[in-house]
Parts: sequence; structure tokens; C-alpha cells
Amino acid sequence: MKKIVIFASGSGTNAQNLIEYFNKTVEKKVVLVLSNKKEAKVLERAADAGVDTRVFSREDLNENGRVTGILDDIGPDLIVLAGFLWLMPVQILRKYTNRVVNIHPALLPKYGGKGMYGMNVHKSVIENKEPRSGISIHYVNEEYDKGDIIFQAYCDINISDSPESLAAKVHQLEYEHFPVVIDSLLDGLK
Repeated sequence: MKKIVIFASGSGTNAQNLIEYFNKTVEKKVVLVLSNKKEAKVLERAADAGVDTRVFSREDLNENGRVTGILDDIGPDLIVLAGFLWLMPVQILRKYTNRVVNIHPALLPKYGGKGMYGMNVHKSVIENKEPRSGISIHYVNEEYDKGDIIFQAYCDINISDSPESLAAKVHQLEYEHFPVVIDSLLDGLK
């Protein structure tokens, strides 16, 4: 069985979508959801779906090796960031080269980087009168949103769109494409 570990910081709709998608098969499963926020809704969503959860601190991720130890015990085939807002430590990125993937709610390389998440992205896109936005699924490296792009999908922006209506369009793209791209990446792993 190919194992997926998800890192998330927020509500967890993308994590839940991935869990539900992979619950339809026995060959690939989300086996753990890790969060840096004990109050994150993603933990409840994962637990309700029967997926193990863990909460960790910045020290656990970057200094004392707790998160690295958890990953070592599981041996994930793919680590998926789904609304996770911290940089991944170099030691994890080196150990899981081209096996750490993120989804970003804009067409990178525009509207990426520190602080560019959620509504911050959609507001910036609308304010700059972009004709379209979308999603970027990319490998994770040592910088925010700078890893190689794996897949992009876009939606047109209408003059009447608000950041909220654009967010709804982008969420639909996330729900439609993210599980399929992750599934395809897992198929390509040895």
C-alpha cells in the first residue's frame, strides 16, 4: 500500500477530499494528518474519517526531530501539504526529494510567497485585475511556492467576481484536480 501523510493548518477541506478519494481504494491511503494547530478543523475531519492525527510544534518540526521520527516510523510514499503554512525543514525535503507536494490557490509564479495564502491571494488577484486565476500543484523546496510546478488549472475571472466568489471557483478546481494529480504521482513512484 502506498501511504500519504498530509500536513495542514486549517479547515481541511482539501485534506478531507483527499481522504475520501483514497478511501475508495486499498492500494493508496491517507494514513496520517499532521497539524501545527491543535484547534484546526482538519483534525476533526480526519478523525471522523478514521485517519490518525497528530499535533506538533515548531520545535517538533525544526529542532527536536519529533516530526521526522513520526515520518520515519510511517515511511510515507508522498507528503502532501494541504493548507500548511510553514516552510518544510531541509532535512525532510532531502529525505523525501520530489515526494513533498503542495497546492497553491493561484497560478504560480504570481501570487506566491510568504503571506500569500487563502483570501490574501484572491484579494491580490482581484485588485490586480487578472483575467484568470487557478491552482498550482508543485513540489516543495526551501522557499515558499518556488518548487517545480507539476500541474496547473485555471478559471476565468469575471468583472463581477469578488475575492469570495473567486475563492469558490478556485476551491472547485482544487477538489476536482488535487486528488487526481496526487493519484498520478503515486502511480509514478517505484
